[in-house]
Amino acid sequence: MRSSSNERPGPGAFAAVAAIAAFFALFLFYPLVYVFNKSFIVNGRPTLEFFELLFKSPALRESIGNSLMIAAAVTLLSAALGLAFAWLLSRTDLPAKGLWSNLLLFPLILPPFVGAIGIRYVFGRFGMINILLMKAGIISEMNPIDWLGSPFWGVVILETLHLFPIMLLNISGSFALMDPSLEDAARSLGARGAALFRTVTAPLLMPGFFAGASIVFIWAMTDLGTPLLFEYRAVAPVQIFNAVQATQENALGYALVVAVLLITAAFFMLSKFVFARRRVDMPAFGRSAGRLVRLSVPGKVAFCAALAVFVLIALIPHVSVVLVSFSEKWFMSALPQEWTLDYYGKVFTHPMSYNSVKNSLALSGLAVIVTMAAGGTIAYLLARKKFKGQGILDACAMLPLAVPGVVLAFGYVQGFFGTSLDPRVNPVPLLVIGYAVRRLPLVVRALYAGFQQTGAALEEASASLGAGPAPTLRFITLPLIRANMLGAAILAFAFSMLEVSDSLILAMEEKFFPMTKAIYMLMARLGDGGMIASAMGVLGALLLAAALAAAQKLLGKKMGDLFRA
Repeated sequence: MRSSSNERPGPGAFAAVAAIAAFFALFLFYPLVYVFNKSFIVNGRPTLEFFELLFKSPALRESIGNSLMIAAAVTLLSAALGLAFAWLLSRTDLPAKGLWSNLLLFPLILPPFVGAIGIRYVFGRFGMINILLMKAGIISEMNPIDWLGSPFWGVVILETLHLFPIMLLNISGSFALMDPSLEDAARSLGARGAALFRTVTAPLLMPGFFAGASIVFIWAMTDLGTPLLFEYRAVAPVQIFNAVQATQENALGYALVVAVLLITAAFFMLSKFVFARRRVDMPAFGRSAGRLVRLSVPGKVAFCAALAVFVLIALIPHVSVVLVSFSEKWFMSALPQEWTLDYYGKVFTHPMSYNSVKNSLALSGLAVIVTMAAGGTIAYLLARKKFKGQGILDACAMLPLAVPGVVLAFGYVQGFFGTSLDPRVNPVPLLVIGYAVRRLPLVVRALYAGFQQTGAALEEASASLGAGPAPTLRFITLPLIRANMLGAAILAFAFSMLEVSDSLILAMEEKFFPMTKAIYMLMARLGDGGMIASAMGVLGALLLAAALAAAQKLLGKKMGDLFRA
């Protein structure tokens, strides 16, 4: 980001910079420094012995390897799907593009953590798929297929179905910004097909590709909820979760957290490095519409059929969770034998679920206030002021994209132990701050885009008429970016309601459980726990769907930029 104004900051702006710096120092850097210190310093001397033990431990070494393989598989699959769908939607005359775009973004509304609940009812040994195969005579009741025999692939598939829309948004954005005259020039020189894509199109797509890939890789590698629900514990995030739950401090837990942080940071920096090397500036004016590939009628039918099949597959987690939430009795049958709405009522009457909904509403609301205040201040300083250290402030605002939530939550638990912010006593302050920090990059980008779009001319006119900074901000600037503010606040609230890592790690007592922690705990209970958890997941997905739709309406095409690293 670059400042669009040469205005020097006054005392108020310097005070704002100081406040933001203190916020970052305490709630972003201090937990990380604390973890690093515990990993590398013993009795006042530097040491690498914990890392030696870490990589000598077969279990921990396997966990890191499994997490890396999950992240690599999810990133490759998401990239392939995102590129294929972005090309269809951006470069062909495929009919009903708007409908397909919305349907392909729909999987984003259900976290894989929630989707894992219903998947077990569909792909379990006596789930929907096997029952249908038994009734068709393809398999016998004595030998059902163990579709979930490898939880590794269950986690990969669920995370891919959830994260490929991020690749689609980023690559589609690159297609939209691409100057078609560059490809036309290459065609005039004889470039065609694969040669044209390799030499011209692919380099122009690299910014969006690596922006999306870095988010997908980090998200997939550090996802905690999905492996937990699949009971796949041989991954790094679950090992970190176990280290937090341990009654005694374990130095290997610190080393594991640092290893995960270094891996994700290295991938993030690599993507930034490649992005910078391959960046191609497009002409600001005179860009023509891109050349569309004209599909034949059979081609249109085939592509639409393929998209429909994929959308149906991608929606299996959503449909399965809905079915579980309405099922009164579901055993040894393709569909529930009895249906009920009772579990949606129990969401608001069961003590754990009801309290968790209230907690999440309060925590998310407070987090929105914190992140909007911090994000708005940062975006204003970046867009309207010019000062030394501006690039550092920008980098700090984006840093939560590279710092996994499970790492930061671990740092909060250990770093604030025995203080007034100790989450073992009262996790509310750190839950609010954790939610706010995780959503900060999204808010900064949305508000920065609003400041850039409105420009500074009206503010300068207000100042020339004698209005001070505060009245100008209140009566001129904020009304102009109202849509961006509302869109960012809605998204920040919805994503905070469904935050997984912070909720699972920081909330240790039932009275403090947010929704996602309650879902996890209810799934471990016999009886109606899974049905209530599914109903909570459906309500959360509906909330996020409404938030994404509202944000799309308010932010328009700029919404895709919120999911860039």
